[in-house]
Amino acid sequence: MSGFILHPRLEVDTAFVADWALCRLLAMKDARYPWLVLVPRRSGAVEIFDLDEAGRAVLVEETARASRGLKALSGASKMNVGALGNLVPQLHIHVVARNPGDAAWPGPVWGQGRAQPYADDALAAWTARLREDL
Repeated sequence: MSGFILHPRLEVDTAFVADWALCRLLAMKDARYPWLVLVPRRSGAVEIFDLDEAGRAVLVEETARASRGLKALSGASKMNVGALGNLVPQLHIHVVARNPGDAAWPGPVWGQGRAQPYADDALAAWTARLREDL
């Protein structure tokens, strides 16, 4: 999309998976959780209401697609979906697969410990699997 630039923090914290109709699909570089981020490729979008009605509908469908696919891939018992944006103002949706006993259960993943980097080649394998299966 014209004028779309990924926020620098998202650029550092995530790995590219795919570009869907509206969103750039990214994987968080935190091996503790299967965690996706969807970023609508719309310049200046900060809040969901910054998208037009058609864009909001596509965002909901792409969020559902990511959630359903990540749940199937991870076997998670619960999917957490949120749009916080306190540190990164660019509109983005987190989709996190959760299970009892994970590093932050039952609380939120945000602000809980430090991200655990993926082992060598594991991030590339994970993003390839996401690209293929989602």
